Amino acid sequence: MKTIPYILIAIRFLLAPVILFLAYSAGGEARFIILILMYTGLFTDIFDGIIARKAGVSSEKLRRMDSQTDLIFWLSLGFAAYFLNPGLIKNEWLGILLIFVMEALCYIVSIWKFGKETCTHAFLSKMWGLSLLIAFTYLIGFQQTGWAFYLTVGLGFISHVDVILIVLLLPKWQYDVSSSYHAWRIRNGKQRKKTIFFN
Repeated sequence: MKTIPYILIAIRFLLAPVILFLAYSAGGEARFIILILMYTGLFTDIFDGIIARKAGVSSEKLRRMDSQTDLIFWLSLGFAAYFLNPGLIKNEWLGILLIFVMEALCYIVSIWKFGKETCTHAFLSKMWGLSLLIAFTYLIGFQQTGWAFYLTVGLGFISHVDVILIVLLLPKWQYDVSSSYHAWRIRNGKQRKKTIFFN
């Protein structure tokens, strides 16, 4: 049981280059397979945290590995979407640029303050992850952007602002903080750190 979370994270990490290879080499013929791999990655993301807590191995090292693997996994899907639908991606470059800028700001602020990357696993970030799943399903599976894409951009902006506020409010670096409100409570000594929800 104690090794399963690491195995699930490794599976998600290995899915990233496979997704990129399929999108680049097979193109539209691989759309369905890429969607299957995306949903497989989502399930590994959900269950690695659940199993880690039940097995008593949820640690800073594991959570940081999980966060960085998530970044690599979703980036691979972003590039896959570009390989499959370059025109759609180019048409929405402003929204995509906004998300990249916000993601970079999260890293910059956290490294500037604590000397290491963010690892909050906040609630809004989880909701953004689900919206990414929907947006990529539309992009890769149906070659559409529409409401799913704009929902993802809007929720992505809000969730990244929440992460930045968490980092600024926390008196010291820690992982698994539900929201900026919880970070404020921790800062004022009103709440002890605890793991949250799933993942």
